[in-house]
Amino acid sequence: MDIDKVRALTDSELRLELGTERRHLYDLRFQLATRQLTDHTQLALTRRSIARILTVMTERNLEPIEAAPPPPSRSRTRRPSRGAAAKPAPKETANATSPRGGKS
Repeated sequence: MDIDKVRALTDSELRLELGTERRHLYDLRFQLATRQLTDHTQLALTRRSIARILTVMTERNLEPIEAAPPPPSRSRTRRPSRGAAAKPAPKETANATSPRGGKS
């Protein structure tokens, strides 16, 4: 979409078009991952179109609609690995004069 066409859109149309273009980019990435995308230039064109829309929204001081917030993370405490709990602590040597425990 040309910048002139983007500037001609109303605020609500801009938000709608931004959502549409972001969904289109998502679909293109999915097609790329599944090797169904034949025209790779569509990725760059869609990203540029999103950038144009965001530029006009910034010029108008509009807040872009954000993607859905990520689901709240489950706060789990890290459990120590199984190998760390099974290992005994290193034993102290009788000859502690040398850091290596051997002859000086």
